[in-house]
This record gives sequence, C-alpha cells and structure tokens, in this order.
Amino acid sequence: MRARPQVCEALLLALALQTSMCYGIKWLALSKTPAALALNQTQHCKQLEGLVSAQVQLCRSNLELMHTIVHAAREVMKACRRAFADMRWNCSSIELAPNYLLDLERGTRESAFVYALSSAAISHAIARACTSGDLPGCSCGRVPGEPPGPGNLWGGCADNLSYGLLMGAKFSDAPMKVKKTGSQANKLMRLHNSEVGRQALRASLEVKCKCHGVSGSCSIRTCWKGLQELRDVAADLKTRYLSATKVVHRPMGTRKHLVPKDLDIRPVKDSELVYLQSSPDFCMKNEKVGSHGTQDRQCNKTSNGSDSCDLMCCGRGYNPYTDRVVERCHCKYHWCCYVTCRKCERTVERYVCK
Repeated sequence: MRARPQVCEALLLALALQTSMCYGIKWLALSKTPAALALNQTQHCKQLEGLVSAQVQLCRSNLELMHTIVHAAREVMKACRRAFADMRWNCSSIELAPNYLLDLERGTRESAFVYALSSAAISHAIARACTSGDLPGCSCGRVPGEPPGPGNLWGGCADNLSYGLLMGAKFSDAPMKVKKTGSQANKLMRLHNSEVGRQALRASLEVKCKCHGVSGSCSIRTCWKGLQELRDVAADLKTRYLSATKVVHRPMGTRKHLVPKDLDIRPVKDSELVYLQSSPDFCMKNEKVGSHGTQDRQCNKTSNGSDSCDLMCCGRGYNPYTDRVVERCHCKYHWCCYVTCRKCERTVERYVCK
C-alpha cells in the first residue's frame, strides 16, 4: 500500500527538522524561564530549556552568569521583533524557541540575523552586568591608554566589553562546536554570523562623558567607554541583513570554505552576514517553509517602505478600520506637586492586510 502524499510530506518535514536542528539558538528558550526559578544551585542548570551539554557545564561552572544570560534571551526577543516590525518577516517565529520553523532552522538570511543578534546580545548583557556590579567575577572595563581629549579625564565605569565577548562567545558558540549538529556548511555559517554580531557590538563602543563644574560650567568632563543600546546594534545588523551574501561551501586549497555564490573570486568579508538558502517571500502562510504570511498584519497606507500596504499585503489589498482612542490631554502642572489631565477622544484609521 502506498503512503498518502500528505503523510509523506509530514515525514519529510519532520526529517528535515531533525537533521537541520538549529542548536545554536535553542538557548533563546531561556526567555521563558520562570521567575520562581532561583538559579542559585548547580542542579538548576538541568532545568533550563534549550541548552546543549556544553552549555549546561558552563552554567554549572559560572552559575552567577545565568540570570544575565536569561535577561539576554529576553532582550533578543524584544530587539528582533522591534527591528522587523515593518517587514513581512517580523521575527514572530523566534518566540517558538526552542522548536523553530524552517525560517530559522534552515540557513536563511533570517537565521543569519538571529544568530548575529543573539551573540551580540549575550556579550552586551554580560558587559553591562559587569559595569552595574551584578557579576562578582568582573568589574569595570579597563581605562584606555590614550587621553580622552582636551579638558576630559577618564573616569566612571566603562562597560567591560572584553569580558562580555569572552564569556558570551563561550556560551553562544558552544552548540556549534558539538560534533553531531548538522552539516559543516551550517556550522561555518552560524559561527561566522555569530562573530559578525560580536563585531557589530565592538563597533557600538563609544566614548560617553559627563560634565562637572560649578553651576554646570562643564569645566571638566569625566569620560568612559560604553556600549550603545542593543536596539542600535540590532539596527546595524538589520542593515547587514538587507545586504547579506548568499554563499556556497566550496573547496579552496586543501579545505572547504564559505564563498560568495555569485562572486566566488573573493573571500567572505568578516563584516557581512551570510546565508546558504534563499527565503520565501513570506506573503502566504506556509509552515513547511516557516512562513506565517501577512494576512491580518497592519500596514501603513501612506508609506513607500517595507511597511506600505502594497508591499506588506503582497498586492492582495487591505481592509480599512477606524478605532476610537481615549487618551490623556490638556495636562496641567499644579504647584506643588501634581498633574491633572482631561480625557480626549480621537479617531484613528488602521489598515489591515487581506
């Protein structure tokens, strides 16, 4: 008896998910860690979802890091959804962690972005936690050797980027270094994109200063090196996502390397995100390819960008809606010290893809 086509398709999909398994970002399931889990004993490490054995060992030997890593996982979720809110692919599938759809299981440009953002976020969170004194194993970043400029002095507490990069890479890259986790091409792609994320984080380090002096004269400024917010790093990585390079795994010399598919006369640049498989257009819902579709997504009628009703709705058209919004208005400050406001009502037009 021949198997039904639907059964065969389901089996093939299950097999694809088993063989591709993006272990590298399954740790983002830590975003769902219950607040009741104290994470103050090594046996708690086994209760954390999405970790490979090497990450469990890192948890046991660096237990004080885990609250920071859980925080990083939650920040990845927020930063990714914020960065792609105006795109057809809006990063909603990241919330399925650790059981992703094929948009993140396969070597797509979407998975390239998430790997890069995840590695940047974990190092960002650790570097900031050192600065705030939340981690006993580290403190402020080192004071630079070069002077900060005329009238400026190094001071404050710099974000400890070197420690963040060191511990972040140990944790986020651990799954890709396990022997039986997919093809060599996928491992190389994911390790490369993770490093691109850390490079973007390095590029976000900037000099921040605070004024000191009588009556705000700013006669002296204390300066330190601090990281930009994660949303700024995500915006940088989104730009790299839009210009990502499709690659193939090809012999070069005695070993195989990732090289640009259409421009294989040059090596892959350290700063560019790379992907192995093209993505669908994400217009229609199709879980086989990891597409949620854009039906019922809100669009912008007056925009010419990716959030425009034409692009977001893929030419299917849209339905207009009107909402009545009540908000505070005509607020007045009273001495001392309270504010009174009136309630105003206005009509807001919304447009939703068919």
